[in-house]
Amino acid sequence: MDGFSYSNIFETKGIEYLAILAFFAILIPFWIILNKQAKGRKIVQRLIGTITPGNLRIPQGLFFSRNHTWTHLERSGIAKIGLDDLLIHITGEVKVINHAKPGENIKKGDLLAEIEHNGKLLSILSPVSGEIQTTNTMLAGQPQMLHEDPFRKGWIYQIKPSDWKSETKAYYLAGEATHWMSKELVRFKDFVMASAGKNSLTTGIILQDGGELRENTLSELPDELWKEFQKDFLNCTD
Repeated sequence: MDGFSYSNIFETKGIEYLAILAFFAILIPFWIILNKQAKGRKIVQRLIGTITPGNLRIPQGLFFSRNHTWTHLERSGIAKIGLDDLLIHITGEVKVINHAKPGENIKKGDLLAEIEHNGKLLSILSPVSGEIQTTNTMLAGQPQMLHEDPFRKGWIYQIKPSDWKSETKAYYLAGEATHWMSKELVRFKDFVMASAGKNSLTTGIILQDGGELRENTLSELPDELWKEFQKDFLNCTD
């Protein structure tokens, strides 16, 4: 074997190869993350400004009433109450005007609060009977919480329910809530299209290109249509 010499590449080039391997070990996961983020951005860009079943937040552990409120019974026996995401999407930025006060006893269907946008009002009815415990005072200074985090920080009232089991048995939960909300979105689209025809409104303020509903649709509609919406969507009894 004269004239033949053996070289161990891991002795001569080991550090360089390890550096290359480390580079790819970092690059590949980074590329995967960027690719996912790019896809996510496309989805957001496609959905932004529209209301679709896919961008409605519907936590699966909450009870949803047909008057577009939600309620959740906590371990303490106190129920939190708030607005569902469809109502939040279609009204735009609103201010909450509380009517019920701590210590007051109310019945299911009683007026809890109003939400106001540029002088136009919607009445929010209580989904359960009981004693008012607290109001969410944070909403007065940070009304955006109603939109940003409606199911945790954006709740409106805490109530000690007096007949929880009976009064929530017809409410929507989990998959039923998702299915119902999708149907309500279609019903609302039909409502605004019919309203546009009756009130000579252009569909451009209601629909995006492709026929999807615009965000904050109701905020663009006149006061009389807020009253019709109240009657058709929020005054429902379960």
